[in-house]
Amino acid sequence: MASSIDGRIVVDGWPEPGAVRRAYERVHGNYAPDGWMCGRVTMEPFAKAVRSEEEVAQQNTSGAARDDFIAPGDFESFAFAIDASGKLAWQSNDIDGDHVVAILSERVSDAYLASLRSAGVSYVLAGRETVDVARALDKIGTHFHVKTLMLEGGGAINGSLLAAGLIDEVSLLIAPVADGRRGMASLFDADEATSPRGLTLEHVERLEDGVVWLRYLVRA
Repeated sequence: MASSIDGRIVVDGWPEPGAVRRAYERVHGNYAPDGWMCGRVTMEPFAKAVRSEEEVAQQNTSGAARDDFIAPGDFESFAFAIDASGKLAWQSNDIDGDHVVAILSERVSDAYLASLRSAGVSYVLAGRETVDVARALDKIGTHFHVKTLMLEGGGAINGSLLAAGLIDEVSLLIAPVADGRRGMASLFDADEATSPRGLTLEHVERLEDGVVWLRYLVRA
C-alpha cells in the first residue's frame, strides 16, 4: 500500500502522485506475487462497468450451494476481486496479463454467475451474505495454487483481513504528502470491532522523490 504521512490512501489530488505510483510499481515487482487482491471499489476502474441496483438486488433465493468456476486456460498470475454482492460487470477476464477471479458471497444470482462464465471470469463463492475472507483465501490456495498474494486495498478489505489475522506482512510506501482531508479512506478501515495489532519493523529504505518504504511483520 501507499499512503500519505497521515495514513490516507486516495492519491487523487496529491501533488505529483506519479512519484508514489512509480515507487509502488517498483516495490510490487520485488515481491513477484502469484496474484493480487483488491476490494470492489478499487476494482471498478478495471471492470469497466457496474451493474444497476436492480440487477444487484436479484439474489440467489434457492439457498442451494453452487460450485466455484475455474475458467479454461493456462494462467500464471491472478487478479482477485472481492465483490460480495456481484456489482462489478466484468467486460474482460484479464488485467494486464493477470486472470480475473471474482470472490463472491452466495447471495449473488445464478444469472450473474452465468454472465461471469460467459466473460471467461473465474469465481469462488465464500460466505452467505458477506465474503468469508478466511474461506476465500483457502479456496484461492486450493484452486489457483497461489502461495504469495499481494493485498492492495482498499481500506475496508485491508481492515477485514487484519481483523481476521490473515495479514503476514505490511509493505508500506509513505509519500511526502500531508493529506488532511476528512472522510478519506485510510490504510485500515475495519467495520467490525477489532483489536490493534503490533508490528515488527523489518526494513526501512528511502526511495526516489522522498518516498520511504517500510516493511513490517504482523505479530501473532
